[in-house]
Parts: sequence; structure tokens; C-alpha cells
Amino acid sequence: MAEQYALSGGTAREISASVESRVADGTLRPGASLPPVRRLAEELGVSAGTVAAAYKELRGRGVVTTRGRGGTVVAAAPSVTSRRPPKVPTGLRDLAGGYPDPACLPTLRPPERVEPVPGSHRASPRLAALEEAARAWFDRDGVPTGSVTFAHGALDCVARLLSTELRPGDAVAVEDPGFHHLLDLVPALGLRTVPVAVDDEGVRPEALRAALRGGARALVCSPRGQSPLGARLTPGRRDALLAVLGGHPHVLVVEDDHNADIAGADAVTLASGGLPRWAQVRTVSKHLGIDLRWAALACDPATLARHDGRMLLTSGWVSHILQSTVAGLLADPEVSALVARAADTYTTRREALRDALAEHGIASHGESGLNVWVPVRDESAVVNGLRTRGWWTAAGTRFRIATPPGVRVTTAALTPDEARGLARDLADTLGESEPVYGG
Repeated sequence: MAEQYALSGGTAREISASVESRVADGTLRPGASLPPVRRLAEELGVSAGTVAAAYKELRGRGVVTTRGRGGTVVAAAPSVTSRRPPKVPTGLRDLAGGYPDPACLPTLRPPERVEPVPGSHRASPRLAALEEAARAWFDRDGVPTGSVTFAHGALDCVARLLSTELRPGDAVAVEDPGFHHLLDLVPALGLRTVPVAVDDEGVRPEALRAALRGGARALVCSPRGQSPLGARLTPGRRDALLAVLGGHPHVLVVEDDHNADIAGADAVTLASGGLPRWAQVRTVSKHLGIDLRWAALACDPATLARHDGRMLLTSGWVSHILQSTVAGLLADPEVSALVARAADTYTTRREALRDALAEHGIASHGESGLNVWVPVRDESAVVNGLRTRGWWTAAGTRFRIATPPGVRVTTAALTPDEARGLARDLADTLGESEPVYGG
């Protein structure tokens, strides 16, 4: 095995570097098994403890995972590789990306003039106008605004929060099914992923309770517009989750409200529940434009200090040119009207597909957001069947850990007429696949 993959090294660091390089160049692909510790130790002429230390280091960096008796394998999304979405085949209608409809986005208008700045912006990293707008944005939905700051997008912010709060090997509770980039990010940070089941009202209290009792030190969830299920918190579910979290005051609760203005659901947030450790992240990528890599963060004072302290040592601040662009868009009444229309449009399109599916007896989920989740028995059969009919959809395997299979359909640009056609084709696909695949 060592010769097959050209593994080498006489120290733990050298062995881990050898494995990592084979993963990075594609020689070792996701799911590939590494040699058992003792076998590799014999082949390399080192102690078993040296190989065990190398594997531990690789696990800590999210390159490999351990499956008990199944041994050590390359992670599904190893942190040393770049996993890009597959290219959409020519001629297919793309319903897999999760992106907004370009027709619902405003034209970006960067500032016409930017004066030179002496030194750096570390002393005043946030534009006053944008900070005021961000506070109003959070305050509108009942999110406390005593501590507000900025970041370079939602995942950048979540990564900084988790990396300053936790240590390699700590556990993070994540939604299952959940946002695929977050599912990749957590192990890449050297953290353990603990799945918590989600239904139409959000995280299920009993699943969260089990995760917290199992040692999870943070929870990352979406209050509305959840991807891929489209879940949205209800007041009753929020209260039930707060009751569970009340017994774990040291757990950091991170809400990703990235679809705040276009989710098509009221604001119901854990951030308003008086938690001692909390954060809510909001972005404008989905309703103002994906080029705007900016996020607003509201949180408790300790979390703010940790986030900003780490950011001060790295990127320092978010570009003031970007901040000025976002501030101008948020203050533009025409843009606000466009966003309001977009929210209505996305709701209409999402509900059109769900109604069309229901007419064919097909169950679906999608109470909010830009996607509809369709439970199926065989994802590959359904995705490939729809592909032959001209539709490009996302297999659910990239979004889930322990929950049953499904297919995610992005409805952001799907017209009601197209929704009826897609529903017919999906019904036909399920009918064809059932005798062979269990449909």
C-alpha cells in the first residue's frame, strides 16, 4: 500500500506530509483507505507510534477521518483539495447551484472616487454609515445590536468564530441535511461534526439535546431559508431549542441568516433569547449580488472580542471600497423595492414547484428560501433520470450525513410553467426508477 501510493517518511511530520501531498495531487482520492498503522510502520521501518502520530495530525487538519473498524480513510472533502461544483453540461437547465436569479439583483455601483488613506484602517475598520445600517438591519428583526462587526462573507465569519472558540478535536453540532460548504469547513478546521436532524421548523430539540450531551461545544444553524431543506424557525420551536440550550450556557450558538431579506419567512431567532454565547451572521450575497463578499455579525461581547482580535491579526478589515458599495445599495430606495419584489418572486416560484409536485403525489420540503428538497430512495437514479430530460439538479449526498437521501432543486429562476414540466418529468423518473432502484 505504501508503495502503491508512494508514501514515505521517517518521522510523523514527514509521513503526514507524504499522505497530504498524495491527497492534494489526487493520487489518494476521497474515501481511499490508508494502510493500517502497524502495516505502514513495518513498510516504512518506523514505530507504530510514529505512524499513529502522523494519522492523528492528518485527522486534526481534516485530511482523513477514522471509521472505527473501517480504518483510516481520506475525508470526503479533504482540506487540502479544492472541491468545485461540477460543470453544468451544455443544454441542461441548471437547478443545482442555489444561486439567486440575476434578474432579481441590482446593478452594483462602486464609489466613483476613493481618496487615498494614510496608514491602515485598523483603527477604524468599519464605515460609520454601514455600521449604522447593519445595526438597523439586525434591530428590525429583534437581534440585539450591542456588539456588531463585519467579516468577509458568512463562511469566513463562521470559520473565524469556530477557530477562536474551539480547539482541534472539539465537536460542532450542524444541521443534517445542511449547507454543504459548512459540512466541508468543520472538518477542515480540525473539528468533529455532530449531525442534528432538521425538519420544516428547524433543528429538532431532541437531536440537539443528544448532540450537546455528547459534548458539542458549538451549534451552527439557519433560522430561515435553510439549505437544502428550506426550514424556518417557528416561535414554538425557538422556545423549545432555547430550553435545551439553557442547560449548556457555554455552548456558542451561531445563526447563519444569509437569506434574511428574501427567505419569505418571518424573523424568528435564537439570538433574541438571552443566550450568554451567541452570534448571528448576515450577508447580502443572495439579495444584492454574489460579488459582495461582506457579512455583518451581531454577537455577545466576548465573541466580538475574539472575532475582531483574530481578524485584526490577519486581513485587518473589510475593504472600505466594498463597504461603501454595500452602504450605497442599502440606502437606495429603488434597490429596497427590487429586493422586496425578489422576495415575493422567490416565494411564488418555490411554492409553484411544491404545488406541482403535490399534484403528482410527490412530497417535498421548502418552507422558505431558494430551494426545494425532494426525498427520494435513490439519488443517482433520479438525478440521472432528470438529466436525460434536460434538468440539472443536485444529489442530496453532498448535503447530508445521516439523514435519508433526497434531491435539491433550486427554484430561484424556475418559472411556474417550468415547475409544472419539471414535476411531470420527476414523476416519470420516479416511476421508471422504482422497479429497478426502489425509486
